Amino acid sequence: MQLTRIAQAVLLTLFASHAGAATLESTRTQIAEQAQQLEPELLETRRDIHAHPELGNTEKRTAELVAKQLKAMGLEVKTGVARTGVVAVLKGALPGPTVALRADMDALPVMEVADLPFASKAKGTYLGKEVDVMHACGHDAHTAILLSTAKILTGMRDTLPGTVVFYFQPAEEGPSDFIPDGKNTWGAKMMVEEGVMKSPKPDAVFGLHVWAGVPAGQIAYRPGATLASSDDLRIKILGKQTHAGRPWDGIDPITVGAQTIVGLQTVVSRRTDISSYPSVVSIGTINGGTRYNIIPESVDMTGTIRSYDYGIRQKLHADVRQTVEKIAESGGAKADVTIIEKYDPTINNPALTEKMLPTLKWAAKDDVVNAPLVGGAEDFSFFAKEVPGLFVFLGVTPRDQDMSKAAPNHNPGFFVDESALVVGVRTLASLATDYLYANTRAGK
Repeated sequence: MQLTRIAQAVLLTLFASHAGAATLESTRTQIAEQAQQLEPELLETRRDIHAHPELGNTEKRTAELVAKQLKAMGLEVKTGVARTGVVAVLKGALPGPTVALRADMDALPVMEVADLPFASKAKGTYLGKEVDVMHACGHDAHTAILLSTAKILTGMRDTLPGTVVFYFQPAEEGPSDFIPDGKNTWGAKMMVEEGVMKSPKPDAVFGLHVWAGVPAGQIAYRPGATLASSDDLRIKILGKQTHAGRPWDGIDPITVGAQTIVGLQTVVSRRTDISSYPSVVSIGTINGGTRYNIIPESVDMTGTIRSYDYGIRQKLHADVRQTVEKIAESGGAKADVTIIEKYDPTINNPALTEKMLPTLKWAAKDDVVNAPLVGGAEDFSFFAKEVPGLFVFLGVTPRDQDMSKAAPNHNPGFFVDESALVVGVRTLASLATDYLYANTRAGK
């Protein structure tokens, strides 16, 4: 009996579905086996990078290590991207979509306190001053994870549909050689400006971040707004210098500065709709005066503005300016307010997040939880503005510890339980392959 076209289409669809399931299962098995086999190499690479940390825009040794390993895999490698970044391209043997995977490489001006055989003793230059340097935010782990991921995926080239692009990004923590001024760019934004997402243009981008206070090997995620924007706030209160015994002869910028700090607390608590997302305006430094009996000419303050929504972000900027300027005016002083927009909110594409959730559950063996809003910022946001993106957290605190007492990221005691790194490799590798196979079958 001759089958109708509809029946033929149904059979072909079922066949493709079964074939796709078989491919998915076999690919995941290969990823799991390879990740386990590569663990000693993964840890060796991570420890090497950890022992030799480099600040933003100075990651020369790290970039050389990365490029050397990628070239040994036979990949197309470009160096000097956004100053010290590295980009590699893996072209699968079969046609298909393009996916990008990202890791950051830079460290922080922090002195390590952990007694590890590979603990950092490195020094660096931060804004002209010599400082201790440490991978206190786990970027050494990110880099090692992505290198192992690249090795696994390269070994699958003959059956891989589509293209994988690997972004090894510098200066996620910011530049160490200049103060952000709103004009000079760095890190992810600079990579985007240089065109890394144009050729080849990815259909999706994935990244992860190791996180303290989350059990080792657990993955935390959330759809939509995931990390905050980060904007620098700089305030100069201009008064009139005079003898502190005769304050009426001058204009006291210290008093005005104190009133300004109090007034800024109302920007979020009384003027910002926080029913959907929280916002933060914090002052971190105050500098003014040279002597106990002199009212100074000026006071300088710096701080940060954080939000998860573009509209709220702009309103916060306007409200901060108005609050500071009007308080200064009320005290007879003047205020110069500068807001430097640094990082946009990191927004996980909801549809992509939902689609890749089974992948995350497989990678973490079902140990997946919803992530809270943590107040931090990430320049992965610039990649995720160009194409749909998904950024997840990988727990690295030993499971026998009290999670609430774990030294947080950016702390001198920050510690990575290395048993979690294999889960990171499983995560990035399977996010890439699951996306490529699913969207190849969908005809994208």
